[in-house]
Amino acid sequence: MFAGGQVLLGRPPGWNVIGWLPVFNFAVGALAVLIVAPLIWRGSRYAAPVVLLTFAANGGALFVLLLAFRDVVARESLIAMTIRLAIWAVILLLMFLQLRRNRPDAAAVSVEIRRTL
Repeated sequence: MFAGGQVLLGRPPGWNVIGWLPVFNFAVGALAVLIVAPLIWRGSRYAAPVVLLTFAANGGALFVLLLAFRDVVARESLIAMTIRLAIWAVILLLMFLQLRRNRPDAAAVSVEIRRTL
């Protein structure tokens, strides 16, 4: 994060920087703080799709780096993107586990329906 901020301020970090990557990282980070985190915090029904979209955006960027920029991307950028992707994967997993825990058991629902009939 520090290196990306330095690049955006016009101070190169000492390794090869792909022009769009710091802008992408800053934009996704800002959206995560301003939109995704509040949605998660409030338990919004939009939280899981937005987290999935954020995960996909980071995964897509890493895929593009590995596919199209493999020879020029800095090792530090690949490490940072991999860590970012892993963090979003953990967030996704925790949200999935929370959704499963909060979802009523299908068997219990069917028994409840039979009782009301």
